[in-house]
Amino acid sequence: MNFSIHAREMDAAFIARVFLGFLFFLQGYDKVFRIGVKQVVETVHAPLAAKGIPGIFSKTGAYFTSYIELICGALLIMGFVKYYCLYLLGFDLLFAAIAFGIVEPVWDMKHIFPRLALLIFLLIIPSQWDVISVDYAWSFIKFIKTTF
Repeated sequence: MNFSIHAREMDAAFIARVFLGFLFFLQGYDKVFRIGVKQVVETVHAPLAAKGIPGIFSKTGAYFTSYIELICGALLIMGFVKYYCLYLLGFDLLFAAIAFGIVEPVWDMKHIFPRLALLIFLLIIPSQWDVISVDYAWSFIKFIKTTF
């Protein structure tokens, strides 16, 4: 384990992870607590049903995206199980892109693209850069236990 990390790399990883976490968490919070998942289902179902998509897909997708964004957003902010969250949020973005693409083939990516760019950035940077996180603290504790 290499503990000699440059501050800029550490800051970039932390800011990107926490910012992305807040974007997803606040979106999930709105869907779950302010708007309500049932209202999200109703909003999503009508345009998808008009394109012949069965209601089970829109309902499942609305619940999946709402809770994944809420839970994984919160976990990203803390830096806990980061890679699992990033993969689930990647599937969330793919699902949203497919749904938007079905409803309107040429759609505005202004909400999805920044999240996708940050998500890809966090997936490709070395994990040693993201030291201000629960995951890193956990690995440090395991390192200390095995060393001493």
